[in-house]
Amino acid sequence: MGLPSGLCIYPAGWALVASSDMPGRRSRFGVIFLTVFIDLAGFGIILPVIPYYAQSFGASGLGYGALIGIFSLMQFISTMVLGRLSDRTGRRPILLSTILVGALGYLTFAYARSYVVLFVARMVAGFAAGNVSVAQAYIADVTSPTERSRGMGLIGAAFGLGFIVGPALGGVASHFGGPPAAGLAAAGLCALNFVSASILLRESLHQEHRTRRPLFDVDPIVRGLRDPRLGRLFVVFGVIPFAFSGFIVALPLFAGAEFGWSERELAKYFTLIGVVAVSVQGYIFGKLSRLVGDRPLIIAGLLGLAIPLGIAPFVPSGVMLYGVGVVIAFGNSIAAPALTGMISTLSDVREQGAMLGAAHAVSALGRLSGPFVFGEVYDAISPEAAFVTAAIVMLGAWALVLRVRQNAE
Repeated sequence: MGLPSGLCIYPAGWALVASSDMPGRRSRFGVIFLTVFIDLAGFGIILPVIPYYAQSFGASGLGYGALIGIFSLMQFISTMVLGRLSDRTGRRPILLSTILVGALGYLTFAYARSYVVLFVARMVAGFAAGNVSVAQAYIADVTSPTERSRGMGLIGAAFGLGFIVGPALGGVASHFGGPPAAGLAAAGLCALNFVSASILLRESLHQEHRTRRPLFDVDPIVRGLRDPRLGRLFVVFGVIPFAFSGFIVALPLFAGAEFGWSERELAKYFTLIGVVAVSVQGYIFGKLSRLVGDRPLIIAGLLGLAIPLGIAPFVPSGVMLYGVGVVIAFGNSIAAPALTGMISTLSDVREQGAMLGAAHAVSALGRLSGPFVFGEVYDAISPEAAFVTAAIVMLGAWALVLRVRQNAE
């Protein structure tokens, strides 16, 4: 398998691959990049469609928030299980099986004829989305500690590229065939992903590094939270998605009511965010990480999230809302891989999957509770209150990272 052409665009990713003398390293990075890219493109197809699809079934801000919340609840459950299961059986079988589960979720989405069925579709897709910790554990398996954060940046670039292609496809599919066409397109990408990964994805976890522990156990979360090096990072890993969910819930509803946005405008918005994410995580992040380290990037990134969140509901035009999105995308694109890389580097090699799974479980808890909270704030108080409250919470995460010791890196 040759290296995916998208990866060649990003010198940081290429440098990471080229830095190893192992003949198979380049191919393995290429395959996991392609796997994550196709997975996220399928997810991205749904993003511009689901807010207005939910409204067509009578959902309000809270109802839309519930669709996001149930997705995150199922992701929480699956990350608890999948990371530890991959430590036992290897990464490859878990990635392949969850790709199929994701396809089932998208097919259910396509044929939903009620809010209840749409809710079930998001449950299934949420469980499949727990495989992100397994993909990151795969990267951890094949990188040294000094390469780890850059490897996570490569995963982030695949995320970003998926968000460029996915929302654009979703907007086009929805325009010509409505929400069902978007669901079918996402299921088709999952099928392509399964075929390519089945043929090309090799196992990364050596037999001697495999461990057998109970599959559903909160002990890794408890140990992570209690660890003097990891504890605050775990909390921040949960607070960020909790606060960011305020933006995810409020933006489509606010932009639709204030500026007349529909699926097409939202598709363009998420595509722009994907372009920024690819540019930052695929190129800029690697240079910044080598220059200043992970902790300063987390601190700067959180400010880059908090400030535009608070400004978003007060911009006078949809064009300026795009500018807000660019800043938010930049902040997230330097904070997220730095935070993941820092947690991975501080974790024992035998517990990469368990610790990353636990961190993503905490993250899923934030995404679970946030949509319900901010959906209710949006309905009961105002759209502005949802944005501003999210910004204040994000500032709390920023203050917490300031207390992380520099030598924890």
